Amino acid sequence: MKYVLDSSVGFKWFLVEDQTVEARALRDDYRASVIELLAPDVFPVEIVHALTRAERANRITSYEGSQLVADLFSILPALHQSLSLLPRAYEISSRARIGVYDCLYVALAKREGCSLVTVDDRLLRTMTSFSVVSLKSIGRS
Repeated sequence: MKYVLDSSVGFKWFLVEDQTVEARALRDDYRASVIELLAPDVFPVEIVHALTRAERANRITSYEGSQLVADLFSILPALHQSLSLLPRAYEISSRARIGVYDCLYVALAKREGCSLVTVDDRLLRTMTSFSVVSLKSIGRS
């Protein structure tokens, strides 16, 4: 099984939040080569951005953040160039009225013929005509 991994799910690999257990089970399945995970090349940028926000909110220390960034590089999904996804992401963003960053993930899932797994409720509600699925709905493979 192949999925596009939304950064909202990937972030849960690093900090304990709602659905962290499910996100880490997905990560473990990826590590064991049970599933394939893909993401646009903005994925690590979005994760690191979220980690800096967590540091500013005193959820993690600077040292912990640095360690988590290093951990990120050891478990990245297969990254795909966002430039090639931009024209389709723009079309989706324009029609759905959602951010182009989110639409990069949707465009990749569409191109690869697989589902985008997310915990972003707005994305799930908005992208009903695309193959966007909730992390809870896929369960442990």
